[in-house]
Amino acid sequence: SIADIKLVWAKDDDGRVGGFVVEKDATGFRAKDIEGKFSLRMSRTSECWFENCRIPAENRLPKASGLGAPLACLSQARVGVAWGVIGAAIDCYETALAYAKSREQFGRPIAEFQLVQEKLVWMVQEITKAQLLALRLTRMMEAGPVRPEQISLAKRNNVWMALECARRARDLLGAVGITDRYSVIRHLMNLEAVSTYEGTHDIHTLAVGRDITGLSAFGG
Repeated sequence: SIADIKLVWAKDDDGRVGGFVVEKDATGFRAKDIEGKFSLRMSRTSECWFENCRIPAENRLPKASGLGAPLACLSQARVGVAWGVIGAAIDCYETALAYAKSREQFGRPIAEFQLVQEKLVWMVQEITKAQLLALRLTRMMEAGPVRPEQISLAKRNNVWMALECARRARDLLGAVGITDRYSVIRHLMNLEAVSTYEGTHDIHTLAVGRDITGLSAFGG
């Protein structure tokens, strides 16, 4: 609702997907903020309506013809997601570790208890694996093209990892884990949105599954 331009992917008369720049004051276009979000609250998210919307011919992106163009954008965004969620996971881990070492029950810090240590070790383990996966993918991209399924694997794994780190950290914090005194619950809510956008966990599962089996479970 505040952006001066929107990049819209749509089919033209020839049936091919193209990229179009829609200006804020274009005839037939309107946008409305989505209210009441619990996730990504710092980001303004809008619904967009196009009713007989007309734009100048020069607003069509000249080199973005076919489905490959938006898919290439998605691939780049998914790599960014695979890296970005690691930061959220690290903050959840560090918050949980500091809390567990300072919070005392039965005369000792809860970090001494076995199940607490198991959760902390799991977080370190999975964060490290996610870092290596993202690093390997990035180096492959620097060396040449990578397949979309390789990117799907990184997005799928790392978002799942970050969500699980946030859930374990929230559990370790107990009742205060749902308060804004700590960042964990904010990360948890934000990661729920990240799990959906740029392709859901299930969609990436089917993409990787098709790649390794040669059989499509998408149907249709």
